[in-house]
Amino acid sequence: MQRLFTFIFVHIIILLVLFSACKENTKESENLSLIGNDMKMSEAKPAKKQLSDEFKDYWYAGKAEITSYKLEQARYGELRDGSAVLIYVTEPFLGDKQVKADQSSPNNVSVLKLNSTKKFLTGIYPYSIMNSSFYPVSDNQHAIKLTTSVQEWCGQVFTQLNNRDKFEVKSFSYFESEGDQTITLDKTDLENEIWNKIRINPTKLPIGIIKMVPSMEYLRLAHKPLKAYEANAELSTEANVNTYKITYPELERTLAISFSKSFPHTIENWSESYKSGFGPNSQTLTTKATKIKTLKRAYWQENKNSDVFLRDSLGL
Repeated sequence: MQRLFTFIFVHIIILLVLFSACKENTKESENLSLIGNDMKMSEAKPAKKQLSDEFKDYWYAGKAEITSYKLEQARYGELRDGSAVLIYVTEPFLGDKQVKADQSSPNNVSVLKLNSTKKFLTGIYPYSIMNSSFYPVSDNQHAIKLTTSVQEWCGQVFTQLNNRDKFEVKSFSYFESEGDQTITLDKTDLENEIWNKIRINPTKLPIGIIKMVPSMEYLRLAHKPLKAYEANAELSTEANVNTYKITYPELERTLAISFSKSFPHTIENWSESYKSGFGPNSQTLTTKATKIKTLKRAYWQENKNSDVFLRDSLGL
């Protein structure tokens, strides 16, 4: 009887010890989970950039900044003359639907939108390219949305990236091999958002060896897979101009954007070097864009025939 009592007592002690250990492990696991959640929250909502009065006066004056450029565009192994325009403007954005907000709301996200356009001829037929990037002025996350469209007489392509739990990409093309695609990417730097970051906070541009999704325009024109590539990014200064350069070794491509060192960090020019054309005999050519003129206009109100003369001011 005494042995039975001792046996039961020992097993009760062992069960109590195991229960206590399990409880501690559960607490530790819960603590780690809480820490992990805090880290995720910290990553999801990093500190917002405080907007200066200078920034607010420039970007919230009810006008867009429109800048025209003389364009030399590499395409099919030759340089083509054309024009490019960068249109920057702030607007309210819906973070969930990821479209421009129709009404004022405290839940709206203020973004700096860039619509960039290119027009040039390839022989008898024209090319028209447009990129749009919607980047929060708080500079505390990646671009909320990107779109790219290319139209020419052979057909058209369209790509859209939405920033949700991951980058969600939908791409449409008249080429069979590029068909209708849905792609999910881990979040990383986006070349298309760099043009917005320069205007908001160029001191926070990514530097060094990084992973970056190249321009969606380039990827479609070059028929390259839409994914992140290794890149080397560097920022240099000469006189009053900064130059941000991105080099992609695998793609044999380099993009250099030159902008004013002082606010509002206007884009002065850019160049893009890569192999133009297809096949083993393709050669490296350099696309160049040089600034013509900058205007601050509420262009959406200037849509009458009598307003066409304003294009002359832009050299278009």
